[in-house]
Amino acid sequence: MSTPDDNEKKIPSENHDGEKEGNATLGFAILFFMAGLIGSLLVGWVVFPKLLYSQKEQPIDFNHQVHMDAVSDGCQSCHFYREDGTFAGVPTLAQCSECHESAQTEDPNEVKFVDEYVTPGKEVPWLIYARQPDCVFFSHAAHKEMECKTCHGDIGESTSLKPYEENRITGYSRDIWGDNIGGFGKNTWDSMKMDDCAACHERETGSKGPCFQCHK
Repeated sequence: MSTPDDNEKKIPSENHDGEKEGNATLGFAILFFMAGLIGSLLVGWVVFPKLLYSQKEQPIDFNHQVHMDAVSDGCQSCHFYREDGTFAGVPTLAQCSECHESAQTEDPNEVKFVDEYVTPGKEVPWLIYARQPDCVFFSHAAHKEMECKTCHGDIGESTSLKPYEENRITGYSRDIWGDNIGGFGKNTWDSMKMDDCAACHERETGSKGPCFQCHK
């Protein structure tokens, strides 16, 4: 037969068991939340971008490094400002033909370029990495004091064109956002979202500028 004293001794034990069960439930809930959060971030920043973009190859490959060694004015030899201030981002066939009227090497890319484009007088249908959305206006002239690689990376040192990554939904290049959708990266060109541009404008001018400065 139990005494009142015996019942009083059992109560703390029951409370202690309940507290342990509560802590275990709370711990499981926190663990479940953290696993869901990390999983969502991985899906949003790693898995989803890979599914969102399709890869396309350029019509022909291009070796920037070889051309940088061959021309006298660097990038400006092919990419320059026109008289009206607009920027010629992609060289025309006429510009390329000045040096490639006929194949100078046995490089299959140069041979293909001459046979399929120079000889028939057909412009190369390049896929433009930096083509902006129709609602955006970008002035190269306003940024001409900056180094090209600030936004485009060390393209002058590349020996081959990288794959063109096209957004399956919008049809635009991944390069207008940058490779890192999460905004992290060691290079300025890793992330080229609107917030990155606004932050740079604010550092340089003290103001992010009005919306219509970039959006039309």
